[in-house]
Amino acid sequence: MSASLPVTIDDIEVAARRISGRVLTTPLVASAALSQLCGVPVGLKLEHHQTTGSFKLRGATNAVLSLSAGDRALGVIAASTGNHGRALAHAAKVEGSVATICMSHLVPVNKVSEIRRLGAHVRIVGRSQDEAQEEVERLVAEQGLVMVPPFDHPAIVAGQGTLGLEIVAQMPDVAVVLVPVSGGGLAAGVAAAVKTRRPATRVIGLTMERGAAMMASLAAGKPVHVEERPSLADSLGGGIGLDNRVTFRMCRELLDDVVLVTEAEIAAGMRHAYAEEREVVEGAGAVAIAALLSGKIKDIEGPIAVILSGRNIDMDLHLSVMNGETDPFPEEAV
Repeated sequence: MSASLPVTIDDIEVAARRISGRVLTTPLVASAALSQLCGVPVGLKLEHHQTTGSFKLRGATNAVLSLSAGDRALGVIAASTGNHGRALAHAAKVEGSVATICMSHLVPVNKVSEIRRLGAHVRIVGRSQDEAQEEVERLVAEQGLVMVPPFDHPAIVAGQGTLGLEIVAQMPDVAVVLVPVSGGGLAAGVAAAVKTRRPATRVIGLTMERGAAMMASLAAGKPVHVEERPSLADSLGGGIGLDNRVTFRMCRELLDDVVLVTEAEIAAGMRHAYAEEREVVEGAGAVAIAALLSGKIKDIEGPIAVILSGRNIDMDLHLSVMNGETDPFPEEAV
């Protein structure tokens, strides 16, 4: 792994010490059903049990704590598909700051409500993460708020990387790590930690077919714009930013592969999580299970760690999927 990458193992270890006591060390538990299916041990990293219901609290907490007291007093702001906003609202409130979260109309109502409940200012703008980001930049210029991006920031990536440190500590012989990928903050941080501790371990990104911005960018060799479309994995929506400075480069160098899953496969992953593992996960949190169930992870030769990244799903939607719905957002309705 290149020592010149924007985030290193040293940054991740500093982040781990900084956020200790403010985020949970989440369990990694064996899945009997998936282990039998794959023929190797499969462990579920229960990151959806994190305080705010997703891994995002790690990066948000590290980023807020990295700011000066003066910057925290100004207030922080970010665009979000929901989980980063919730995490940043929580982290800011704990440290005596106030967050402003800009989101598109595609963000589920339950996620918006939770962010408001945490005391953040909420602005709903447009129908894409890119449009929400434009509002962030306008408010930064007009009000002097401090931007804390959802993924493309060294402190965010380092915070998410602490999850990778935990995986290696909890499953020392891990051969494959399956990680959801959207803007790449989680994938970049986890891969940096895992590849440093266990260079032979494969780190594979998972995302939905609809609007797979990081995969399209990797294929193009540069960040590209991808249309954002409704998906069960709504947390994986949005672009990676055409001026991406951190996560594109890290994902390009560190990820061994990126695998796409369909809406029906995501729904099957959510149902498996509930029926077999007794876990409620949102669509983005189920993409790795979806890939295993559909046989899309090839050449498995050792223990697998599966990251269940979030649980913040509207429960009516969850019930619908549990009752057999395979695609609440069919293409003709998009």
